Amino acid sequence: MNSWNGKPYYSLNSYLKNTYGQKLYKLALDGGMTCPNRDGTLDTRGCIFCSRGGSGEFTPSRLLSVTEQIEAARQMVRKKQKDGFYIAYFQAFTNTYAPIEYLEQIFMEAISHPNVAILSIATRPDCLSDEVLELLARLNRIKPVWIELGLQTIHESSAVFIRRGYALPVFEDALARLKAISIPVIVHVILGLPHESKEDMLATVTYLAHAGIQGIKLQLLHVLKDTDLADYYREGHFQVLTLEEYLDILIDAVEALPPDVVIHRLTGDGPEQLLIAPLWSLQKWHTLNSILEEMKKRGAYQGRRFL
Repeated sequence: MNSWNGKPYYSLNSYLKNTYGQKLYKLALDGGMTCPNRDGTLDTRGCIFCSRGGSGEFTPSRLLSVTEQIEAARQMVRKKQKDGFYIAYFQAFTNTYAPIEYLEQIFMEAISHPNVAILSIATRPDCLSDEVLELLARLNRIKPVWIELGLQTIHESSAVFIRRGYALPVFEDALARLKAISIPVIVHVILGLPHESKEDMLATVTYLAHAGIQGIKLQLLHVLKDTDLADYYREGHFQVLTLEEYLDILIDAVEALPPDVVIHRLTGDGPEQLLIAPLWSLQKWHTLNSILEEMKKRGAYQGRRFL
């Protein structure tokens, strides 16, 4: 097994150091797209938890070209890394939801940048047409391409509640088609969705543990301003997870995953200006340190998962 670089789980940093010999910072980009959950194709309200920026609060202005955004994002991480290579991450909204000619233009511009080593694209499984897959396969022959899919949950009642807009078989079909063209898949999961029990959340992770994915993002549910979830929260319909509850669920989730699945995220960042709850998540380093300490209590150390 590859080295986990002292971490008790296979982190993204460990994978990058094993594969590229160095840490690669992500440069969040905005491709100027929208989403079928917002433009009226499926809905106009978006997912119940999604901010107006479509998770693109940390990206440069969409008015800039892709190259200009890359350079602006490089300046944002310059204190951490002056030079080197990066992951170009199309993050905001649904990044395969545009005419194929436009997608080819912006993705080629990103992947052709000399400092970009990996192209990562966040999208929906119902927005992967055959022509999009053909484009991804061509790009993947130039430099590695990752696809990030927002599944969040396997439970149909929760999927309907959050207005995800597609059923689980749609995800399964997209995963199979991406596997067929050798595109690694990273799946987003939200822990703490309203009315889901710990058992429900772990069922989602266990399902993915056997699905053949390459990576996972375990995301704490954030209640953000100007979302329907915020109204639901203020009306008292559910409680957000405490740090202690989150640690308990998260570590069981990590335990359920195969050791070769790369864990890209253990919690997530809620924009401070938008976050309503849980406020404890603003203390990012305290949260991450608490996670590692709890893992150690369960017997995790250097390359051993807590068994």
